[in-house]
Amino acid sequence: QVQLVESGGGLVQAGGSLRLSCAASRSIFSFNAMEWYRQAPGKQRELVATITRGGSTSYADSVKGRFTISKDNGRDTVFLQMNSLKPEDTAVYLCNAETLGGTQYWGQGTQVTVSS
Repeated sequence: QVQLVESGGGLVQAGGSLRLSCAASRSIFSFNAMEWYRQAPGKQRELVATITRGGSTSYADSVKGRFTISKDNGRDTVFLQMNSLKPEDTAVYLCNAETLGGTQYWGQGTQVTVSS
């Protein structure tokens, strides 16, 4: 069983920044991809950013140019740097890891609240 533990969420004013971390209980190099999702109250879960085993990245249009996903294989941790935050970025942010076989693991989430 893989455990993913997110941290770094909090309350920030619009225009501010936060850096989320997702620490895995095993080598993240073993995963095909790691992703950040978010879920706001009453809304569907949304894919925010992806980083593949090889380091390629992709982003939702709503966060392009503001968010950056990265990873540190040595620390088995994935990061999400969030800049120029907007109230509409308010959500629970969840880390996801997908194995080569397609199995997915989820963290418990970390709350991000952006005040206007």
